[in-house]
This record gives sequence, C-alpha cells and structure tokens, in this order.
Amino acid sequence: MQVPPASKSAVLDDEPARDGVAKAGRAGIRAADRTEAKRLLDELSITVSGAPPAELLVAWDELIAHTANTDVAQLSAWAAVRQHAEYQPLYLFATSGPWLLGGAMVLRRHIRGLGHVGYLPYGPVLSDDLVVTRATVRHRLANALTSIARSHLALFVQPPDGGDDITLDLMRNGFRFSQAGIAPAATMRVDLTQTEDQLLAGLTRRLRTWTRQWPQRGVKVRVGDARDIPTLARLAAQTASYQGFTPFPRDYLEATYQELRPGAHVVLLVGELAGSPVATELLTGSGGVLKSRITGMDRTSTEAAKLNVASAMIWEAICWGKANGYRVYDFGGLRPESVEVLRGSAGPVDQNSLVGPDLFKTKFGGEVSVYPPAVELIPSRIVRTGYDVLRRGEGGQKLLTFVRETLRGGR
Repeated sequence: MQVPPASKSAVLDDEPARDGVAKAGRAGIRAADRTEAKRLLDELSITVSGAPPAELLVAWDELIAHTANTDVAQLSAWAAVRQHAEYQPLYLFATSGPWLLGGAMVLRRHIRGLGHVGYLPYGPVLSDDLVVTRATVRHRLANALTSIARSHLALFVQPPDGGDDITLDLMRNGFRFSQAGIAPAATMRVDLTQTEDQLLAGLTRRLRTWTRQWPQRGVKVRVGDARDIPTLARLAAQTASYQGFTPFPRDYLEATYQELRPGAHVVLLVGELAGSPVATELLTGSGGVLKSRITGMDRTSTEAAKLNVASAMIWEAICWGKANGYRVYDFGGLRPESVEVLRGSAGPVDQNSLVGPDLFKTKFGGEVSVYPPAVELIPSRIVRTGYDVLRRGEGGQKLLTFVRETLRGGR
C-alpha cells in the first residue's frame, strides 16, 4: 500500500468550479488524466478495521507524517498510547488499487452497560494530493463515520485544520455542533518560516532582552531523553495542580515518549538552573507542526520564576523547531473566551481579560488559529435528550468537563 503521488491523484477536481481560473485550468486537462481520475474513483473503497494489515498502517503513518498540519493523534503509535487509557482504535481507510487516499483513526472506549463512546481528534485526513478525488473520498469517509456513529453510544469528531468541508459533510449526515471539547478548537501559532531576526522581532521587548540574558544568568535548555520522564511527570503534576486539572500519570508519559520517539514525532526539552531541572516541555511533531503537549514547571523555585525560565523553554522550542525543519510552532490550545478577546483586539491585549496561560502565549508573536467546528452524533433520542438536559442544567459545565477529561485524559 502506498501514499499517492500527485501524478496519480491531482489530475481532475471533481468539485464544481468556483471561478474562471478553476474552469480554465480544468479545460486544459488531458484525456489521459481524465481516464486516470475515473479509474481511481471506480476502484475507490472504504475499509473499516480494528486491526488492519501492517503495510496499511505503515502507509497510513507516512500519510499522516507528510500531510500538512496533521496531528500525532492520528498516528498508529498514538493508538498504542491511548490503550493505556483503555481506548481501542478503529481505522477507516479510503483506498484505490494500491493507493491510500485518506482515512481516520477513531478511538473508542466501552462504557459498561451503555456501549462504546468514540472520538476522532483532527480527522479524517486526506492526502494533500487529492485535487481529483478529494470531494468523493471525503463524502465516502463521512458516510462511513456516520455508520460507525450510529452503532455507538456517541461519536465526537474534531475535523483537522482546513477541514471545514468535513464538518459540513458530517452535519448533512445528521451530526450537530459539539461543545464536548474533545480537542482544542483553537490555538496560537508562530510561523517558523520567518527568519530568526523576524522571530525575535515578534517577541515582546522584555522577552527580547531575556534572550540575551538567559545564557549569562545560568539558564540552560537541553534536549532530554527517556531518563528525564520522571522529572517531566513530577513537574507536570505541579503545573496541573497549579492550573487545576488532572495530571497525566507517569506510565502514560512514558508510553507517549516511547511510542512516538521511533518516528521522531516527539521531543522533550529540559530547562535547568545551575544543572538542576526546573522546567520541562514535551512537544510532538507531525505535518510540519511542532506542538506543545505537556508542560512542567517547578512551582517551588522562586529563582526559576525570577529568571523567566518558562519563556526560555518556549523560545528554545521555537528555535529548535525552526532548526529541525518545522514550519509552525503550536502552543497546543487556547480557551474559547481568549479567542474572542484576541480576535476582537486591534491594539494591546487587556491583561485582565485573559487567563494566565493564554496571556503568556501572546508574548511570542503568534497568531490565533481556529479549527473547523467540532461535531457529534448521539443516535439514541433518549440518550441525546438526557445529555442535553444535563448539559444545559446547573451542572452543565461539570458534565462537559467530565466528558472532555474522559475522552482526552490519560486514565
């Protein structure tokens, strides 16, 4: 099984032309290209499996790694990570002959007495080369996801970056907008294709000063390895306690690093003062995007706070990402209320209008990036009505938090 090159798939756009340029381009397509496009569509099939052949998984991982703006949450290695939280993968693949055109990995968990609940973070994914068959592949995958959803207690889907058309397809099939928050719906991103001088200019004036002072003040950031996972677990637990969320257990962090490391999809940075670790940052990479995943800070170290080590970690991550060929640095999420504030601000941000973590992210010259709307399908009218009543009641926020932590957590 192979990922299709552009010559095999980008030969005919099967969606209606939207402007004169598109029509003119289509008029110049060769008859041979049209024949190839028709063959690909004629042989298009969707397969669903919990344990697909190894060669198909290899092709899937290659597609995820090389398709722009994908997330490690669709890699087969991520399925192994999520098994530690009692989730099992269900793969949907769109193939045509020997070519893998797209697909999705649904993660599902059995709830005793109720059935399976599934979630699909940042999928389905379609090959960047799908100019020809994109609409057809997208429709077929949406139909398959709808069939899967109707056999589950619920299915939650966060489409990938640029997947607004996927949201529309699923809503036409009976899905509705979701507030469950199975994955961050918006984030802050820094463009790493800028020069180093441009990246520096994007920092606040105070941070630009710090970049010169950190080496002189004994702040060092190094690339860690598996031996640093206990430190990550300890410092991440401190951060979780400080920010009021449930920390990931150590075995989950170990699994994340071990499973993603072979494909170079993970890097661990360790910030030190006088040789002692006071900060950690676990980042994942896929599709040209380096994303902050888990942060840890020693909240007992007044010196680390004084020397702004947290910012040193982010600056080093940005520099490391640029040096290693990434196009984008992603902070890993923004709260919805912060998105409203940042998008509505034409000048300096009101510091009192953002929570601390989100305010911190605005100091590095990034821009707000919003994913397509998440959707959900709860087939049973009784279950759906009960869910809605609880969600809209006094404990609605607690219910959404429970659903989100159940789907995204490491337990």
